[in-house]
Amino acid sequence: MASDNGAILKAIADMLAGGLETQVEPFPETDKEFAEILLQLRQLDPKDLKARLVISGFVDHPYGPDRQRCLECMYYLVHRKWCDLPELSVPVEPDWWCRLWRI
Repeated sequence: MASDNGAILKAIADMLAGGLETQVEPFPETDKEFAEILLQLRQLDPKDLKARLVISGFVDHPYGPDRQRCLECMYYLVHRKWCDLPELSVPVEPDWWCRLWRI
């Protein structure tokens, strides 16, 4: 499984480094807006990694004036380098970010 995670992490990194345009805005300011993004993610094929990255607004660098990143997100599992948000559930680097970021 760890080797699968490495392959998925590399695939994500390659897509982001290759210029994949994701929906970083609008950032969900309310629970309702956050839930609407989660609903969009739930409607996708779980294997559609690219669409999940686009909708969640992934970028491969800290984002915004506060330089937010996965490392400080409540869904980030440090020892696994993993996003534990069920609708995403993917390996991530600590310096990445998505618009579902929460503290």
